[in-house]
Amino acid sequence: MKLSILLCIFYSILSLESVAQSVAFSFDDGLDPTKEPRASKWNADILGSLSTHKVKAIFYVTGRRVDSAEGLSLVEKWGIDGHSIANHTYSHLNLGSKKTSLSVFISDTQKNEELLKEMPGWVARFRFPYLKEGNTEEKRDGVREWLADHGYASGAVSIDASDWYYNQRYLAWLKNDSKGDVSIFRDVYLKHIWDRASYYDSLSQKFMKRSAKHVLLLHTNAINAAFLTDIIEMFQTKGWNIVTPEDAYSDPLYAKIPKTLPAGESILWALAKQNGVVGLRYPAEDSAYEKESLDNLGL
Repeated sequence: MKLSILLCIFYSILSLESVAQSVAFSFDDGLDPTKEPRASKWNADILGSLSTHKVKAIFYVTGRRVDSAEGLSLVEKWGIDGHSIANHTYSHLNLGSKKTSLSVFISDTQKNEELLKEMPGWVARFRFPYLKEGNTEEKRDGVREWLADHGYASGAVSIDASDWYYNQRYLAWLKNDSKGDVSIFRDVYLKHIWDRASYYDSLSQKFMKRSAKHVLLLHTNAINAAFLTDIIEMFQTKGWNIVTPEDAYSDPLYAKIPKTLPAGESILWALAKQNGVVGLRYPAEDSAYEKESLDNLGL
């Protein structure tokens, strides 16, 4: 009898683990030491948090931001630490803009590959700047075809957020109130990340009837240098498993090719749109949605 009870408990634990939500961490852009004197420290702080928690991430690099000996050295540290390095274009062009042509976008992507392909940890994955994948069928399908022909795999996001805007507000807040209680901003920021994670997981449940293996979009910036440990521990405390990017991208979700126009956003948002889910805002994430609440808090 005791053995049967133990077996029931064991299989119950396995069952819970099999349905637990999971998330992989990804970072966009890179830091420019020629313009930001704190770049090296922020880079080290982010890598330190990942190392402490034994989290492996993927870094989608914008070449223009790191195209110096000092900048490339910061990128290299990611690869040396066992993280993946991937392509985010050289100039961070918006493919959803009428000003960006298909040929220019592809040339810019090739330029970035040439800059980064010898880096330790290089992988042929691509993420669209601003998550914008084209405002016309020609551009959307043309880039997708080029990426497939050149061996690129998906760099899609399932959980999008506005950490870039919170970073702007955080830096301004520090400048104006350098002696303020930083935990106030930390708590507001963590609430935002958790709110977005919960929202996109709800989209996954709504039309996939399960939780995706999520990929979270963050940026290499001051706010994540300060609070990445808190973000990781928040997900763990709430029962989410932290997985590698390769594990997350093995989810069949990332092999899907949405046909929406304008193309882009979180892949869950795009598929929800394609499947007729109502109430989706566009763009999916933006500073306009966060400004009033931060203003009201005096942050």
